[in-house]
Amino acid sequence: MVDDPRRRGRARHLAWTAPHLAGATRAAPAGGRRGGADGDGLRPDRAHDPAPPVRAGVCDHATLAPDHGQPRRGLPLPARQVRPPALCPARVPQRRSGRGIPELDHRFLRLLAGRGYDVYAYEQAGGGRSDLLPMGQYSISRSVSDLAAFVDHLGQGKVDILGFSSGGTVLTRALAEPSVAARLHRAVIAEPGPMDGPTARLTGHKGRASARGLAPAVTGPRSTRLPRYAVAFGLMRLGVLTPDTGLIGQVEGDNVFTAADLGSDTASAYCARDAHRIPIEDSRGNFSFSPAASLRVQQTVKDSPSIASRLRRSRTPAMLMIAECSSQVRQWETTVLANDRAIRRTQYMPGVGHHMWNGLGDNNDRAADVISAFLQDMPAPLPNHPTRQEIPAFLRDHE
Repeated sequence: MVDDPRRRGRARHLAWTAPHLAGATRAAPAGGRRGGADGDGLRPDRAHDPAPPVRAGVCDHATLAPDHGQPRRGLPLPARQVRPPALCPARVPQRRSGRGIPELDHRFLRLLAGRGYDVYAYEQAGGGRSDLLPMGQYSISRSVSDLAAFVDHLGQGKVDILGFSSGGTVLTRALAEPSVAARLHRAVIAEPGPMDGPTARLTGHKGRASARGLAPAVTGPRSTRLPRYAVAFGLMRLGVLTPDTGLIGQVEGDNVFTAADLGSDTASAYCARDAHRIPIEDSRGNFSFSPAASLRVQQTVKDSPSIASRLRRSRTPAMLMIAECSSQVRQWETTVLANDRAIRRTQYMPGVGHHMWNGLGDNNDRAADVISAFLQDMPAPLPNHPTRQEIPAFLRDHE
């Protein structure tokens, strides 16, 4: 069912935070080659300012694909507004630090736009067209501050926001900061990473079997075929080398890293049953990933103290989405559920892995149905499961 906001008396905006963090007003995922890091803050490049609110009758379908020929100066850098061809205005915002917005996510955001939202997406610092920063400036706190600055830049008041993967971590921490949470109308936390240091140290099982180890090897050029890059990236991932190592500069690492270098990480986002039909998530021209920035932000999460007591004071209505074949540690997700008392429903998504809107079958429509129902305060398409009381049984059932 398409929701035409003109019948509802107010625009709906959604923002996306990337992996991902997305935003809709009533609202956000996060691609290109790099120049140097100038660290000049949050002045978005005017060439990429969000499009002005659209009036009925003049809605043109605008692609969300970024223009990599534009200069990178401001952080974070808003991508173009996604406008549905006949339903406007409205809005929707996020995903993983260091990663640009894959084209697979662009298509999903356009689906949400077609349901009556104005969709705004931004690429986090170090990801896509947003600037690289000096290594010492990457942190989870900076990511939360950038989210607040992005919402302020939209100038649409409170937004609904969708945070996916590490974008879910950013969103969770934003909900624990009253000054940031005050900017948010509703929050969708999809497949979050660990929210703080104590959560990052939790061990346990993951979801049902993923396609890791079953899917054909990713084809295409990869930097890790060269020993220098293979050793440096491998040691950084193991924590033996810090992200600011001089062995490989940040700009160099971003420019040489390819989608094939992600290897089994991509397969782990899909169910085992889909191992031989994993879609191409991104084009070579659009793909962008800064391993150093990503690892640096992850490390600041691991080093951070507990936010549980502050999260328990959140009052922003929220929904948690969990995938059946999730590659995330289940306790990362249930810890958010246990502490955020403003979570109104949990939707356990069957038949999908970590990348829930993957273009296979009706997966995109099912994810959009769940998100739209929550944002419109309508009955959920799926049972509310697990509830806070069901967490122990949920963890036992998935051992």
